[in-house]
Amino acid sequence: MNPFGLPAIGLVVAATVVVGFFGLQLSRTTSDFYVASRTVRPWWNASAIGGEYLSAASYLGVAGLILLSGADALWFPIGYTAGYLMLLLFVAAPLRRSRAYTIPDFAEFRLASKAVRKVTSICVILVCWLYIVPQLQGAALTVSITAGLPGWVGPVLVIAVVCLVVMTGGMRSITFVQAFQFWLKFTALAVPAVFLLILVAGLPETPQAAAQAFGADTGTADSAAPVRTISLIVGLLFGTLGLPHVLVRFYTNPDGRSARRTTLIVLPLLGAFYLLPTVLGVLGRMFPVDSGKADATVLLLPAALLPGPGGQFLSALVIAGAFAAFLSSTSGLLVSLAGVVSQELFGGSVRGFRWAAVLGSLLPLAVALFSDATALAGSIGAVFAFTASTLCPLLLLGIWWRGLTDVGAIAGMIAGAVICGGASLAAPWAAAAGIGPGLLTDLLNQPAIVTVPLAFAVMILGSLLSADRVPRATSSILARLHTPEDPARQGFGVR
Repeated sequence: MNPFGLPAIGLVVAATVVVGFFGLQLSRTTSDFYVASRTVRPWWNASAIGGEYLSAASYLGVAGLILLSGADALWFPIGYTAGYLMLLLFVAAPLRRSRAYTIPDFAEFRLASKAVRKVTSICVILVCWLYIVPQLQGAALTVSITAGLPGWVGPVLVIAVVCLVVMTGGMRSITFVQAFQFWLKFTALAVPAVFLLILVAGLPETPQAAAQAFGADTGTADSAAPVRTISLIVGLLFGTLGLPHVLVRFYTNPDGRSARRTTLIVLPLLGAFYLLPTVLGVLGRMFPVDSGKADATVLLLPAALLPGPGGQFLSALVIAGAFAAFLSSTSGLLVSLAGVVSQELFGGSVRGFRWAAVLGSLLPLAVALFSDATALAGSIGAVFAFTASTLCPLLLLGIWWRGLTDVGAIAGMIAGAVICGGASLAAPWAAAAGIGPGLLTDLLNQPAIVTVPLAFAVMILGSLLSADRVPRATSSILARLHTPEDPARQGFGVR
């Protein structure tokens, strides 16, 4: 147990509440709660996106996967980052120009269909729930291993703090919180990584440890099959385009041009960050830490390599960053979830937003309390595959193809959700049944190579078969999505 672990967690929680209440002073209108009145500038928004996107899977899971799988795990940070290039090219600016509050708003606006809105809302809610659970499991792992507390304390603390910040200040508050937490996370990994690199560079056993960790004869894990690797990349690239908590941040930019600039800034921020868990994962593979959980490597490595108060302090810094990751990602997800639920069930009011935040947090909290943490990056990878098979086709075709219809959109989302969800449910069964490595298990564990093209194909075919249902206003809607705004006329806080 790290004596500095609990104080580190306490300081992060206190700082989160203080920064959140600062945002509360500026939250006055419904637009403040949903989209921060669309006044968030690119650099600030990019920091906030980094804060919510760099979740437990990025902070703890990447290093854990490198420990288990070596170089094969590097596809995760590559895919996580490269997805933003596609977001920059195809989605960011047009989505902002739609002037929507949520993805279901965009779906109804584009296709003039309440049914599409409802199916989209269900998909968004499922994605948010599935994404929140690993954050809470990471919190349970962190408090139990580093602070000696019961595992349930972590998820309950995260949900309590996030609900408090989201309910009181909405998007306005969490924008400040997430931007602050990105730089906290970056610092919390950068400082230990630099210190440990300097430390191991002077150790005589370092060359031998590196050769043993990454030599050709390590045999730690069979090299990823090409189909599984390609499927993982497809899921990560296309999944980024459908993440509700990331997309909602582009609604907070003043205009489409600033949405593109935001994405352009995000790319180097993520690229720089992902170097850090990669370095720590490599060091953890060279100098293994016996924790029983690969995802705990980042938390324990500094104290293991540098015994004494100095190493414990560096580990405490990592613990603080980890808790910031859980809080920032969960807050972004809960805002997205509350925005959708409040509009569907509570009329879109501020009071409804607050009730939706509380109700939306209960199910993932219950799941996290009664389940054990698995490989965090792997579980998030499954969520990416789901979004790539449901929301991503809707957005890409809705923005770039005038022939999309409500029938096609619904059929494509349902097909992608059923096949992708079925594969995720069947994967544990296949493992329990003793089915060995092969094409079937590869596709069950990484189904995006099948489910993403299938969802697109069904959506296109369904639209072609219902071509008479193309909305009459499609041409004017697409013109709005793809026509740059006039900066002289662009106001702030307008829908």
